[in-house]
Amino acid sequence: MNNLNLISNFAEFKELKSIDKSTMIGVLEDVFRHALQKQYGTDENFEVIINADKGDLEIWRTRVVVADEEFEDEVREIPFSQIQAIDPSYEIGEEYTDSIGFDSFGRRAVLSLRQNLASRILDFEKATLFEKYRDRVGEIISGEIYSVGRREVIILDDEDNELILPRIEQIPGEFYHKGDTLKAIVKSVEMNNNQPKIILSRTANQFLERLFEAEVPEIYDGLITIKKIARIPGERAKVAVESYDDRIDPVGSCVGMKGSRIYTIVKELHNENIDVINYTNNTQLLIQRSLNPAKTTEIIVDEERMTASVYLDPDQVSLAIGKGGLNIRLSKMLTGYNIDVYRNIEGGDFPINEFSDVIEGWIISALTEAGLDRAKAIIALTAEEIAERADLEVEQAEEVIAILTRELEQSESSEE
Repeated sequence: MNNLNLISNFAEFKELKSIDKSTMIGVLEDVFRHALQKQYGTDENFEVIINADKGDLEIWRTRVVVADEEFEDEVREIPFSQIQAIDPSYEIGEEYTDSIGFDSFGRRAVLSLRQNLASRILDFEKATLFEKYRDRVGEIISGEIYSVGRREVIILDDEDNELILPRIEQIPGEFYHKGDTLKAIVKSVEMNNNQPKIILSRTANQFLERLFEAEVPEIYDGLITIKKIARIPGERAKVAVESYDDRIDPVGSCVGMKGSRIYTIVKELHNENIDVINYTNNTQLLIQRSLNPAKTTEIIVDEERMTASVYLDPDQVSLAIGKGGLNIRLSKMLTGYNIDVYRNIEGGDFPINEFSDVIEGWIISALTEAGLDRAKAIIALTAEEIAERADLEVEQAEEVIAILTRELEQSESSEE
């Protein structure tokens, strides 16, 4: 079969698709046996020999010598008169083996064989890729950015397989450039139209968890456990950790000397702020720790309704809520409780500027300039009087009164 060098013709499949030699031989033999069945109706008396090192293939056919008058099957039998012309030493009943030339298949059969071979190898590689990454779901992989689109980023692994990082799985604010190396977690593996689709994620909580495992040996070894993660990708995250060894400080171990360990993780996550807290089964204490850096004075938990009322000094309210409400949102996510924040008020009155988190800043400024800088002084007036003095709409004045009245009532109830 000198006119078909299999290895040279199909080497690209072996190199690009990483198919090992034994698998390649198996695929080749199966394809050629299929061609024999189509050409001769059977492959039972044929032997396919593939020399992968030399890159050639041989097909041998075995037929039984029969008397001319008994000859019926040209695939399995050879007439005695015909074998005598080839080799007179053969007798009736003996087996004769000869090689099948590649030209015996015909030009159309050869083309079909090539197409079948290419298709089979590609199908095998797709199945292999699917199985490979299905076993790696939840693992971090590192690859090179191949292309950056509006909807997704294509990443190539070390075998040049295409992996997809959809826009929804990208950290907000990140910019990607072709040729850069990127880490992500394998989120899911799907088979769409016989094509494996590997989805990556950088926003999944599990990605953050795997980064901690990579940077903190105590977590990898099981000495420290990550109990819960609350995360707003690209902004902030809270991680509750627990140690089964009293001699190990779980928070200190995760942060590292001078923040060395946590810094590496923060840098990988596009400077996402990460708070690490000690986990506890005590709900009140967990809520208190989750609201860090704010200092709480009292926490009332309703286990049935999964709610918590948290009381703080006025200067701690903004810390508990956080910029854009991030801190309290993450606390709710981490603890699973709906948290309401209340101020501790001394003397039953408080300055209006303590309400910058619930009353718009320009309204507070308008009230202060009008001499209305205390809560009780404001609610003592009607909405029309407040609107006239501070140049506000009546509806706006009514909303301010409602907010301040509610706060005073909650303050009095807390004192009782």
